[in-house]
Amino acid sequence: MADMMTTVRQRRIGKGTEGAEEQPSEEKSVKTDEKVLSDHTGGKLWNILSITVGGIVAISLGLLTSVYVATLHENDLWFSNIKEVEREISFRTECGLYYSYYKQMIQAASIKQGLHGLVYDNKTESVRTINILERMNVYQEVFLSILYRILPIQQYLEPVYFYIYTLFGLQAVYIIALYVTSWLLSGTWLSGLLAACWYITNRIDTTRVEFTIPLRENWALPFFAVQIAAITYLLRTNLQPARERLTFMAVFIATFLFSLTWQFNQFMMLLQALALFVLDCFDLLPTAKVTWLYIIQISGLLLVCVLQFFNSMILGSLLISFNASVLIARTIQKKLKEGPLLNRLGKLILHVLLVLCLTLLINKFIKKILNLESDEHIFKFLKAKFGFGATRDFDANLYLCEEAFGLLPLNTFSRLSDTLLFYIYVFVLLFMTVAAVIVAFRNLSGSNQVQMVEKMGECTIILKPDAAYNLIHTVLFGCLALSTMRMKYLWTSHMCVFASFGLCSTEVWKLVLKCINLYTSQRMHVMKYSIPIITLLYISYKFWPGIMDELSELREFYDPDTVELMNWIKSSTPNTAVFAGSMQLLAGVKLCTGRTLTNHPHYEDKNLRERTKQIYQIYAKRSPEDVYGILRSFGTDYVILEDSICYERRHSRGCRLRDLLDIANGHIMDGLGENEPDLKPSMYPRFCEEIKKNLPSYTTHFIRVFQNKTFHVYKLAKHK
Repeated sequence: MADMMTTVRQRRIGKGTEGAEEQPSEEKSVKTDEKVLSDHTGGKLWNILSITVGGIVAISLGLLTSVYVATLHENDLWFSNIKEVEREISFRTECGLYYSYYKQMIQAASIKQGLHGLVYDNKTESVRTINILERMNVYQEVFLSILYRILPIQQYLEPVYFYIYTLFGLQAVYIIALYVTSWLLSGTWLSGLLAACWYITNRIDTTRVEFTIPLRENWALPFFAVQIAAITYLLRTNLQPARERLTFMAVFIATFLFSLTWQFNQFMMLLQALALFVLDCFDLLPTAKVTWLYIIQISGLLLVCVLQFFNSMILGSLLISFNASVLIARTIQKKLKEGPLLNRLGKLILHVLLVLCLTLLINKFIKKILNLESDEHIFKFLKAKFGFGATRDFDANLYLCEEAFGLLPLNTFSRLSDTLLFYIYVFVLLFMTVAAVIVAFRNLSGSNQVQMVEKMGECTIILKPDAAYNLIHTVLFGCLALSTMRMKYLWTSHMCVFASFGLCSTEVWKLVLKCINLYTSQRMHVMKYSIPIITLLYISYKFWPGIMDELSELREFYDPDTVELMNWIKSSTPNTAVFAGSMQLLAGVKLCTGRTLTNHPHYEDKNLRERTKQIYQIYAKRSPEDVYGILRSFGTDYVILEDSICYERRHSRGCRLRDLLDIANGHIMDGLGENEPDLKPSMYPRFCEEIKKNLPSYTTHFIRVFQNKTFHVYKLAKHK
């Protein structure tokens, strides 16, 4: 028997006759098939278990984040205990304006009457009837108010709680979308867990939902994150046709909802279109999918345009012009991706110039036909911001002087570095950028040499289409955030995704270890899982106590002067009274009292911008007769003056509201400092200061009817 066993062993490893090998070969084949079947079954079960656990973790983290931000909001304001007027005042500036339409729909006698009130609104801008559904992105308020009316929840949940809980619930969608994107890129849900933890621990820089609840971006960004997750899945290779169609549908729905909920959607999607354009030019994405994504962007935006009663600002958007130009240019240059390196580079440069010229021509043509000027303030602001000439334009300077529209402060990076996020992000970004450059060069050169493939095989692996898209996405949105602080929330959330993907990526660790001659499969797997786990433990150890302290810190809403003002307006003025004042305050006046306004913070309309500049002459150096004439031309009954604006110290000289008005009016600014040589002294003192002296020239036109430490309200005399 022993001899036989020896013989069998020798037959397996040695050379023998065919007949001698036949039986062991069959045995080996059966064993191999059994092993493959067993491995396949085990792998399938493991995948199902991993997806189940990962999904449970994603949903749990999303729900916990919603509860976390809701608790912070409650603890900061004691929202459940304060009066309704205080709750409404807590929705500052444009947040109050948007919420007022939800309240208006809830209080309407019927849904039909509520919609009619929005389509034919004459209380948001005095002496004008405007279509709110056309001018503003408030379909979410309409949908939510209808939902509240038809659901049997009125007895259990106040309208305001239904509203804020919906927004906090969307944070769960946001977290899950970020988690899934990171998971799709890296192949492990550990990456999604790390992305979500970074999002939470860097909350100051990733979201502001807990104190600006109704802001449009808090509605839109969760849908944008879902869209990015869907695009990431769509760009996977070897996707089955049925799944591909479903994913395209998911991209379209997410794009549509994102576009519907935020007026700045077109600018964000323009950056996205630029990312697709760059990647397509360097052959890093499949052209057919890129084409469909362009079409989806245009279709989603045009559908929103229809729902917004053919809003001209959407039709005149650069996104529609750019996407149309790319599709036209591609039909003209059919053999763009053929030929040697220099030939392709020449074609590429020509293609870029053609797309640029077509975009400008189409956009200019559309704006000329539609007589579109709604977004000109944005381009004036950008022109001044990037140093293409100084401007005295009031609207552009209003943006330039706001910290939110300034450069991203350096302390942002120190905060992001405390959680290790920024360090890891920079490492992954540099690594992926080098890989992208190498792969793009190889694609352009069209080299098929074995040596070249061997050298760059690793880079090709780590730069799959989904990773390439997320790389360019994070670069472009990083540039946007660096230039405009308000847009950092688009970048920092994706930063969490991109850094966690790199830290959990098989391809990244494989190439890193190969570069330092330490690669083995075991080491690669150890690094892939141990480094993210160590990072998670570090974050938990360092930031968990702070989160617990934050959750235990209790504060209370306190703004007695504004509460007193709103109560006085409700009790002492007629329902039809028209109020003038600052944009921010008037949004609160509309929400709390329902009175008619002369102006408001939704600034995307040329007539409104002109009106606001005229109303703000109450803080300029103008005669009482001039100010009275301006205010009466807008049907004003009461004007509210704020000491915080009249005697402003928050901004430096040259950026205070009164300075911007003086410059726009050609007057010398107050205080010590230089003035431009052509500015002249005004013939009149500053209106908001002089009116308080009760001089006859002022009391003839303005009668003080309310005053506290912050506000002064004057009633305009009705001269025959």
